[in-house]
Amino acid sequence: MLDIQFIRDNPELVAEKSKQKGYKVDIGHLLELDTERRTRLTQAEELRSRRNAQAASLKQGRPTPEQIAAGKQLKEEISALETELKGMDSEYQALMWTIPNITKDDVPIGDESASVEVARVGEQVTGAMDHLDFALRRSWVDFERGTKVAGPKFYYLKGDLALLENAITQFALNFIIAKDFTYMTVPHMVNGRIATGTGFAPRSSEQSDEYFIKGEDLSLIATAEIPLTGYHADEIIDEADLPLLYAGYSPCYRKEAGTYGKHTRGLFRVHQFNKLEMYAFTLPEDSAAMHERIRAIEEELWQAIGIPYHVINIASGDLGAPAAKKYDIEYWSKVDGAYRELTSCSNCTDFQTRNLNIRVRRNDGTIEILHSLNGTAVSLARSLVVILEHFQNDDGTLRIPAVLQPYMGGRTEI
Repeated sequence: MLDIQFIRDNPELVAEKSKQKGYKVDIGHLLELDTERRTRLTQAEELRSRRNAQAASLKQGRPTPEQIAAGKQLKEEISALETELKGMDSEYQALMWTIPNITKDDVPIGDESASVEVARVGEQVTGAMDHLDFALRRSWVDFERGTKVAGPKFYYLKGDLALLENAITQFALNFIIAKDFTYMTVPHMVNGRIATGTGFAPRSSEQSDEYFIKGEDLSLIATAEIPLTGYHADEIIDEADLPLLYAGYSPCYRKEAGTYGKHTRGLFRVHQFNKLEMYAFTLPEDSAAMHERIRAIEEELWQAIGIPYHVINIASGDLGAPAAKKYDIEYWSKVDGAYRELTSCSNCTDFQTRNLNIRVRRNDGTIEILHSLNGTAVSLARSLVVILEHFQNDDGTLRIPAVLQPYMGGRTEI
């Protein structure tokens, strides 16, 4: 959620930036409601002060009929105002949630096609068997039984491919721990406040990606970013303790609503997968540099594995509500002859932290909202797709990337 004072001071900017992200917002109505709401709050406070003063005067002796009538009138007026304010607060909050974060000035404007390449590493070689066909030949993945047990787009990993997933996890975990991130496992469910506070509000109900627990104030997490954001909710962190760097490991559960027509075959887009996520809380003035740091870590990790990729600065129309700027790392697909999404990293500035009241106490004693960032180290199902494409042999075996071999018992191929 944005700071209402920022919206008051910059209504045209907020409206334009929201439009660039593809969000329909009515800033004029919000500000009219904001003004009216503040007027009512002032009126309610004045009435409460009069009531308190009257209550104090009544302690001096027996109240007169006029004083009783006046007290009753004040009570009725306060009750009516509070009822009106309750409705206004509900509408006000709903409108505030419709406004996405403000994008950085260097974010390209437009839809997905307007995203800009900022780096490229490795060769664009084509010619490989599709990852699913390759894995099925070795009986490494079973979507048929996954569908029987849970439904379409659920699966079992078996044997050496399951071991390879574990090897990727262990390598990536050691890699980012060496970069000063603290490893954490996280709850797989979060309450409504944390889910909403992270800012994953879809543009429409059809795009909602979360699985909700019926009858409970809980939803399954779509990424470890969500519980990691909530970890410091309603806390004040000393400036000297920043930045805080976390590495969260968890399954991720996604409906993948609104993704039909995108690359969906096999393991590329599924309803459940494991992921290792990097997360950072920083001072506002440090978040841009931290964003570049997280991106560099992601690049270094995939260079170590040996995957060709490029980095794109995501265009405004393809950003979610929380992100002010986002990089995607897309690997080169030898099967498709195109770049496909692999990992991402986002600077969410103070959008999520304001929602969840996460603050910093400066060395001079002042308190302000801090910034949050996130980046995927490895998304395991998609990581397997990449390795199956790039390390397959013609005889149906799979070479193990050198950095993963220590985590596969020294084996060089499977």
